Amino acid sequence: MLAIVDYGVGNLFSLACSLSAIGVQSVVTADPEVLANADQIILPGVGAFGDAAAKLRATGLDKHIVALTKTGKPLMGICLGMQLLFEKGYEFGEYDGLGLIKGNVKPIAEVIPADYKIPHIGWNSLHFTRENPLFSHIKEGDFVYFVHSFYAADCDSSVIATSEYGAALTAAVACGNVFGCQFHPEKSGEVGLKILKAFSERRASQC
Repeated sequence: MLAIVDYGVGNLFSLACSLSAIGVQSVVTADPEVLANADQIILPGVGAFGDAAAKLRATGLDKHIVALTKTGKPLMGICLGMQLLFEKGYEFGEYDGLGLIKGNVKPIAEVIPADYKIPHIGWNSLHFTRENPLFSHIKEGDFVYFVHSFYAADCDSSVIATSEYGAALTAAVACGNVFGCQFHPEKSGEVGLKILKAFSERRASQC
């Protein structure tokens, strides 16, 4: 069973439906015991970094998630959920993330051309920077769907894919049993479903 973290932020229904479509049993939960018993955990997220981080800490789920990843349990963050995996977020201030991956979340406006629209919304291809099990069912150049104004920076050692939007922006990261997708797999058609399938195949003993 795969657990989707419910902390008041995220596209929970569409994510659960996508997992159901590929035959993966999932549960949307804020119960630490359910998270502990799950085979994998997904941390979704939409909105602002600071607000989401505050909601996660208000529930106490931040500590449970960090503790579970230390046992080897696979965790994947999606969109803002991926950004929360990092040390700091600089969206309307400076906020602490979960610190599971080294790096910071910064405005894409700092690195893309001035005439590019923000937020970055749309389909972009993936460029693999290193092999990773998360991409075992897809190929270089496959397209996925993005919606974001901030990106993961200072994290070269964990980047497994980038996408071009006036600059090479971090598209996906991995560090041991912790994975992150800046794009939305649940909105990325067959490619996204294949990425979710690959994550659902991860086991603690494999990470």
